[in-house]
Amino acid sequence: MNDGTMSNGTINPVVPEGVTLPIYMDNHATSPMDPRVLEAMLPYFSGKFGNAASRNHSFGWEAEQAVEQAREQIARLIGATAKEIIFTSGATESNNLAIKGIAEMYRERGNHIITQVTEHKAVLDTCKRLEKYGYRVTYLPVKADGLIDLDDLRRAIDDKTILVTIMSANNEIGVLQPVAEIGKICHEKGVIFHTDAVQAVGKVPVDVQAMNIDVLSLTAHKIYGPKGVGALYVRRRNPRVQIAAQIDGGGHERGMRSGTLNVPGIVGLGKACEIAMQEMATEAERLRAMRDHLRARMEAELDYVEVNGSWEHRLPGNLNMSFIYVEGESLLMGINDVAVSSGSACTSATLEPSYVLKALGLGDDVAHSSIRFGLGRFNTMAECDYVADKVIGIVKKLRELSPLYEMVKEGIDLSKIEWAAH
Repeated sequence: MNDGTMSNGTINPVVPEGVTLPIYMDNHATSPMDPRVLEAMLPYFSGKFGNAASRNHSFGWEAEQAVEQAREQIARLIGATAKEIIFTSGATESNNLAIKGIAEMYRERGNHIITQVTEHKAVLDTCKRLEKYGYRVTYLPVKADGLIDLDDLRRAIDDKTILVTIMSANNEIGVLQPVAEIGKICHEKGVIFHTDAVQAVGKVPVDVQAMNIDVLSLTAHKIYGPKGVGALYVRRRNPRVQIAAQIDGGGHERGMRSGTLNVPGIVGLGKACEIAMQEMATEAERLRAMRDHLRARMEAELDYVEVNGSWEHRLPGNLNMSFIYVEGESLLMGINDVAVSSGSACTSATLEPSYVLKALGLGDDVAHSSIRFGLGRFNTMAECDYVADKVIGIVKKLRELSPLYEMVKEGIDLSKIEWAAH
């Protein structure tokens, strides 16, 4: 490893040629906009400024035409038809519209919803809200690899179940659920299946027909598009799904979502989907190679590191690792020229370990020591090498200061130690 020690004692690898600091490896949180997406959007901020709902002049027609083209681009990526795409302000709204809208529309048929414990908060908090209104929600557990047990799902469905909502890919551990099988079970039982596919669309193949998906949430900013725009796919036949509007107004978007459309954003989302469709296969291969290289580098030089979640069923750009006997927050501070995220969520004054990692059965200490690396379109192998060097150096440094690590290295079983209470 080619590194120099900084005056503050941290390890600082030599920056390879072509690598600019800071390095962004948090692509699950958001992704940088692709220049091609920006280029497609720019005309709609100035010259082509019409309202897509203005039906009686060329400015409106031009905007409407751009919106309809984006609908086609999104539909093609997920195997839907353009009429099944509803525009929203992003995935959180899409999830709220799907879950609350279905719950309201099918209330007379039943009041039972099934989800899983590792869903995004946009789904969990929406389900918790519905519980206050008398809905029953079943939160399925996950196995140690982050996958649900399909038998658990079958057992949970009863005659009052109206909706199953299970995410396609987890935002923390990148685990891909068996969506096609889940959809098949739902269709056999006559239950609507919604998936939050925010992390999956554009990264791995998603086909709403082949996967038996009835309703699907997606967003632009996770696939190199703009923030503040998303979409909801709503199946029109076999079965036709109906959704009660949650925002009332001018009856836009087939009456499901009123509000003046964000034309530049929608154009950007459409373009991002078109690029993803063309480049997804080669990009996935490249990301997988970088991710595997990053993992191999760190595992070769560090002991007590573990990958969290299924390795086989996983997003190509996701690496979630625990560096045991190291505090994740200290590690983050040590690698402050690399943007990644830790397995802790800072809520109020306490540092809570990630509920997703806890659901896999990880202890607080292991969950606290985890880091999520989210690789994306603009990352390079040289960046991976720099990050690996940096992480290896900092982890070794922090472990030198860790009495627990020292005890483990000496063969002491920490579980047998009786700690004195303060």
